[in-house]
Amino acid sequence: MTDIPSADDQPRMMRIPVIGLRQLRFALVVGDCGSFRRAAGILSVKHSALSRAVSQLEGSIGTAIFERSRGGVTPTRAGRVVLQIARLIMEHVDALVETGRRDGRGEVGSISIGFCTSLSAGHLRATLVDFKKRFPQIGPATVERSPLRLMAALGNGTIDAAISLGGRLSPGNRALPLWSERVLISLPEDHALAAREVVYWTDLRDQTVLLSQHDHSHELENLLISKLTLPEDRPRIERHDVSRGTLRSLVSMGLGVGLVLESDTGASFAGLVYRELQDGTGPSRLDCYAHWRNDNENPALKRFLTLLAERYPSPPPVLGE
Repeated sequence: MTDIPSADDQPRMMRIPVIGLRQLRFALVVGDCGSFRRAAGILSVKHSALSRAVSQLEGSIGTAIFERSRGGVTPTRAGRVVLQIARLIMEHVDALVETGRRDGRGEVGSISIGFCTSLSAGHLRATLVDFKKRFPQIGPATVERSPLRLMAALGNGTIDAAISLGGRLSPGNRALPLWSERVLISLPEDHALAAREVVYWTDLRDQTVLLSQHDHSHELENLLISKLTLPEDRPRIERHDVSRGTLRSLVSMGLGVGLVLESDTGASFAGLVYRELQDGTGPSRLDCYAHWRNDNENPALKRFLTLLAERYPSPPPVLGE
């Protein structure tokens, strides 16, 4: 059974003082000015209204805050303590209001960004650096996943945005075209193809291409197949359940060659070199997109998408509209 306050408890509960923020702010201005009249002028209120508000505050806390005289007012000993606490309260209130406003504008908060490319160099690295400079109070959390797991995390709300190759959409998602990256081949430094400045897709015919199942191997493999349409012209493909770094080690050991994006080249690796892959028309590229859920209302996400649109203006419309 719920306890009902007794008759003795009810008056005690009713005696809890009600102190308004307006009263605290008025008292602080009076204390700073040393005069009700000057404080009323600064606050743009009537002298009588200001005096009444401070008197109500003194009545609520049960002690005089100011000693009044014809020459003005000075805080009492208790008043100095009250004003010190009041100043702390108002500073916290001001900070609370400003935080709420900035959060609503997307200037504070957090955002989770998933990706499957490298942060060692390139556009994504530059974008995240720029975003942190513009919005230092937004904490970006980065998540590296395979493209399939990125889309799953986006769907269940684990991440706010996914930076991935290709603009394929899931129901309820949108995509924004960003940049394109050159496709390169990674080679052991003593490999025969390493002596060339440019490697052509047809040069891969007798090679073993190593792909990581954790990377954008699907897009790279599809690109390879589109460049070498005849099965007999294609290299042997080995898929490894390893990270991007481990795959570099396998390539440097001479177990095969790798297909990478130019953003991967920012991290040097002993015994490894990169060469541009071309066909008859020039370098080969893959397009990168930002993906997000249409129902995501995180203000920080809106800031991030605005930054992307500014940095990478593109004629194609936003997918999913």
